[in-house]
Amino acid sequence: MSQRQVLQVFEQYQKARIQFVQMVAELATRPQNIETLQNAGVMSLLRPLLLDVVPTIQQTAALALGRLANYNGDLAEAVVKGDILPQLVYSLAEQNRFYKKAAAFVLRAVGKHSPQLAQAIVDCGALDTLVICLEDFDPGVKEAAAWALGYIARHNAELSQAVVDAGAVPLLVLCIQEPEIALKRIAASALSDISKHSPELAQTVVDVGAIAHLAQMILNPDSKLKRQVLSALSQIAKHSVDLAEMVVEAEIFPVVLTCLKDKDDYVKKNASTLIREIAKHTPELSQLIVNTGGVAAVTDCIGSCKGNIRLPGIMMLGYVAAHSENLAMAVIVSKAVPQLSVCLSEEPEDHIKAAAAWALGQIGRHTPEHARAVAVTNTLPVLLSLYMSTESSEDLQTKSKKAIKSILQKCTYLPALEPFLYDAPPNILKHVVGQFSKVLPHDSKARRLFVTSGGLKKVQEIKAGPGSLLQEYINSINSCYPEEIVRYYSPGYSDALLQRVDSYQPLAN
Repeated sequence: MSQRQVLQVFEQYQKARIQFVQMVAELATRPQNIETLQNAGVMSLLRPLLLDVVPTIQQTAALALGRLANYNGDLAEAVVKGDILPQLVYSLAEQNRFYKKAAAFVLRAVGKHSPQLAQAIVDCGALDTLVICLEDFDPGVKEAAAWALGYIARHNAELSQAVVDAGAVPLLVLCIQEPEIALKRIAASALSDISKHSPELAQTVVDVGAIAHLAQMILNPDSKLKRQVLSALSQIAKHSVDLAEMVVEAEIFPVVLTCLKDKDDYVKKNASTLIREIAKHTPELSQLIVNTGGVAAVTDCIGSCKGNIRLPGIMMLGYVAAHSENLAMAVIVSKAVPQLSVCLSEEPEDHIKAAAAWALGQIGRHTPEHARAVAVTNTLPVLLSLYMSTESSEDLQTKSKKAIKSILQKCTYLPALEPFLYDAPPNILKHVVGQFSKVLPHDSKARRLFVTSGGLKKVQEIKAGPGSLLQEYINSINSCYPEEIVRYYSPGYSDALLQRVDSYQPLAN
């Protein structure tokens, strides 16, 4: 065989390898092909190609493995069990930028599925190599490494700590200062994933100056970047008063309120989440949000969107109102109560209704004035029907019941209370009758209306145990009226009158 023929054989073999890895990489993009590829043992065929002498084959083999591992946990586990990770990590440090991107993609695809698979990546020494890639001159390599690190960190505090210990955080903060938008997004996302687990991890992100750089990007025109920036700031602020104050000190108010009007729903949601995570800590932080127009802005935002996008805003209003009477009144003045009532009635998801019920309870529980502001929106009957509905989730029933009780115990607006005399179950009825027993002794107009509307008659029909609190309330109401009026509206009184008619003997002429 001539030298030329030998070279032709090698060329054909090389072409076949290239054709094979390209075909597998292409087939792996379609979910319907994955099982067939897996059954054909494609993992073991791709593994030796990661060390091929031809760089293109190496890169395409890594890409194909990444696509397969990305598809499900079983395939990702096959990568781990096939001892492919050590090869990837070794090559990640040695090869060109195209291979580095493909190898980092495989690590990300494996690590995303579970803490166990992410731990396998840590155990094979990948973190140090990925951190080195954060210093690469190529933005694409930095992005791929940041993405892999974020996917490892997001699972739990231990894995996040491992990423921190590898020295990733200062380099990720440098990455968010790079000009490339895609790199900024992924680096901000990774910082968010690291910060979310504990105050200590969030503090490591704060200590390298991340807050100031993140805060500067709140008004960036790129919606996807804003989502990640707002998420990262939320994950930092949620842990403690000190961390929340550091975020506020970066002068995010009032600029963050503009994000509540963004055309991107997830920017709205993440901005509401950030404001919620700050508001929940102290009355002072909530007051700062009120002073910058934050409550009115969140109320408008809730009105402009639907579903889960509304949820953090609903909770934020509840947190602000929970702190004090004055803050609850600020929520009322911002016209939040009608908006929350709409959420309670319109939203199909029980967990959103439950949040709205909780928020309304926090607003109405302070004083009769607060309770009236909730009651006049006709919210109480809706809460009662949600509490009594067998279709409501347990959480929705519990929160509706708590909201009803806390509002009723302060409510002196009798027109809102009266329907409850007819519809409420005994455990709620007790509170309703209790409120009437407080108001009627001091309001003659209300006493007259209570008779003409049928309220007094209804109270006489309530069966209360002797000596019970409910019986005491009924006695207190009855003591507001002449004895003959109470007797007239008592059950059986008309029968007693008819008996007297029957037994009455008229005087003979």
